[in-house]
Amino acid sequence: MQGFTLHAPTEIVFGKGSEEQTAGLVKKYGGTKVLIVYGQGSVEKFGLLDKIADKLVSEGVAVLKHGGATPNPHLSFAREGIRAATEFGADFILAVGGGSAIDAAKAIAHGTRNPDMDIWKFWLREEPLTRSLPVGVVLTISAAGSETSNSAVITNTETGQKRGLLTDFNRPRFAVMSPELTYTLPKYQIACGVADIMMHTMDRYFTPEANENKVSEMTDEIAEALLRVVIKYGPAALENPTDYQAQSEIMWAGSLSHNGITGLGRTMDFSVHGLGHELGGRFDVAHGASLTTMWGSWARYVLAVNPERFARYAEKIWGAKTPEEGISKTEAFFKSIGMPTCFTELGIGVQPDDVIDHLADGAVFQGKRLVGTFKPLDKNDCAAIYQAANK
Repeated sequence: MQGFTLHAPTEIVFGKGSEEQTAGLVKKYGGTKVLIVYGQGSVEKFGLLDKIADKLVSEGVAVLKHGGATPNPHLSFAREGIRAATEFGADFILAVGGGSAIDAAKAIAHGTRNPDMDIWKFWLREEPLTRSLPVGVVLTISAAGSETSNSAVITNTETGQKRGLLTDFNRPRFAVMSPELTYTLPKYQIACGVADIMMHTMDRYFTPEANENKVSEMTDEIAEALLRVVIKYGPAALENPTDYQAQSEIMWAGSLSHNGITGLGRTMDFSVHGLGHELGGRFDVAHGASLTTMWGSWARYVLAVNPERFARYAEKIWGAKTPEEGISKTEAFFKSIGMPTCFTELGIGVQPDDVIDHLADGAVFQGKRLVGTFKPLDKNDCAAIYQAANK
């Protein structure tokens, strides 16, 4: 087991009615002029946005709203938010929504605190991020885990690039988590969330330390328990979106899957995320769906690296007797909750060779990196995995 540093400073306020505490939390962390970042209307439609904004104003906090964050949040939306926050003089950014609103809020916080810098340079690693505004979150979608993570993903629609940034400046000051706020979600969003939570965990479970038998048993057990809980309660939430027990289990699992605890003492892989990001950047498909599309093809391609690891996964998660059965059962679960496992099921159809080449080239950043760590993937590896999913 490697040494590690766990930095998870986000204050979590979990439970029924916890959104009522939002204004007090904003003030606790110094907010006096707040830009509220949200998505495409559901928080408006069901009254949550006005409820939070009105409470902030009644507490003497100035508010400006910035709505329209899309799935695969766009760089252009973040830049608009930076301009609005700068003109407003915002000193705090509050995200109300899911991963897209949260990641956009993080980008806006970075840009507002660094007004002379194009934020895309942070995501391209061309400039270091050394300061940001504080961010708070009212979570309405259990999925990305961005409410407690050091990660933020932004899509540049001009170039078709989708990039992630890891920095502790991405850690929100607080996360308000009321499972009841997820009751109105479409079932497809619930399913995408379940997939994303599972993949955040599995992209930490299949690691190079496992190849050398140097993983922590404690970390493995946490990850395996989390996967079993999500597999149990995901279908229950789809069957009844107002099942509080199911929604609360998924919401808490989402945060634990991406706050660092399921990967302590090991190196993250995130190959499937890297492959999925290219699909998201080119075809603007849902993030969770892009991950399930790629996982089975990736798993079969890298299985020979460490079949024992896949055997443990198969037994602990699915009660399966072989690695291959574990992979097949995973794909069957994805399909059972309405998630795709190939390009046709994703809705983009079989792609020509030049698109496969473009996707593979993008995944390796035009030859500037290898993808993942369990089996580091070059362009040819990525092309082979994309081709296996291209049916």
